[in-house]
Amino acid sequence: GDLHSIRLPRRSNRKTATGLENLKKSRKMSLGYAEKLSYREDVGTVGMPEKFDSPKLLQGKIEELAVMVQKSKHLVVFTGAGISTSSGIPDFRGPKGVWTLQRAGKGVPDASLPFHRAAPTLTHMALVELERAGLLKFVISQNVDSLHLRSGFPREKLAELHGNSFKEVCPCCKTEYLRDFEIETIGLKDTPRRCADKNCGARLKDTVLDWEDALPPEEMNSAEEQCRTADLVLCLGTSLQITPACNMPLLSIKNGGKVAIVNLQATPKDKKASLVIHGLVDKVSVSVQFPLLLLYVSLL
Repeated sequence: GDLHSIRLPRRSNRKTATGLENLKKSRKMSLGYAEKLSYREDVGTVGMPEKFDSPKLLQGKIEELAVMVQKSKHLVVFTGAGISTSSGIPDFRGPKGVWTLQRAGKGVPDASLPFHRAAPTLTHMALVELERAGLLKFVISQNVDSLHLRSGFPREKLAELHGNSFKEVCPCCKTEYLRDFEIETIGLKDTPRRCADKNCGARLKDTVLDWEDALPPEEMNSAEEQCRTADLVLCLGTSLQITPACNMPLLSIKNGGKVAIVNLQATPKDKKASLVIHGLVDKVSVSVQFPLLLLYVSLL
C-alpha cells in the first residue's frame, strides 16, 4: 500500500520515490489542497441538503444498477470527492464540506487526515475488483488524493483530470515521479526537486490544477474517448458541477449510452441520467459489486 511501491505502467520513463526523505514537508492536512487553491468566489452551489432514499427504494435501485452494470459492454466510472469521505478526507460541497464551511465563515472541517495517511475506501476497492473481473473498463477521477492508485487500480485505465498531489513531472523529458509524500505546491509550479535523469536535470513541476489551469490533454483526451465509447457511465460521489469535467459523462448519451448517478446531493445532470441513487456510495458500490462478482465466478 505505500506509494513508493507503486509502479506505473503507462510510460517506461516513470520513476517513483526512493523513501520518506521528504515526508516531513507533508505537514499540510488533506485540506491543504483546498487552501492552496486560489480564491474563487463562484465555486457553484454548496451546502445543498443530503437526500437519502428509503431502504426499500434504495434496494430496488441497487438491484436495477446491478442489472445495468451486468448488461453493459463498456462500463466507465466517473468519481468525485464523495468516494473518499469515508476515509476521513472531507468533500467540498456537502453540509460539512470545505467550501461550504468556508463560505459560511466557519473555517475548515475538523475531522480530516493527511492525504498520505488516508486509506482507500470500500468504493475504491470495489472498483478494483470490478476491473479485475473485466466488468469495469476505465475510471475517470476528479480527485487528487491518489487513493485510486493506492487501491491498486491500474494506472493505464485511470485518468486523473485534476492531477495528483503525490505526483510531479519533468517538463522537459516528461518523466513522472510518484512520491510517498504530498508535493508542496499546486498549479503546475516548480517543486524543490530536479529530474533524476543525468542527461536532463530540469526542475520538476507539480501536477495538481489550480482554477485557471487547463485539463491535461492526455488525461482529458483519454477520458473523453472512454465516455464516447461507454454504454454506461456510473458517476460516484460527485456533484457534477466543475466544468469541463462534469460534462464528460454526457458524451455517452450522445452515442446511445446511459448515465447513472450515485450521490447524496442533487446534481445538475440528474434529469439526463437513467438512474439516480441517493445513498452512501460505499453501500451502493459494495452491494452492486458482490452479486456481480459471484455471477462472474459462476460463469468461469
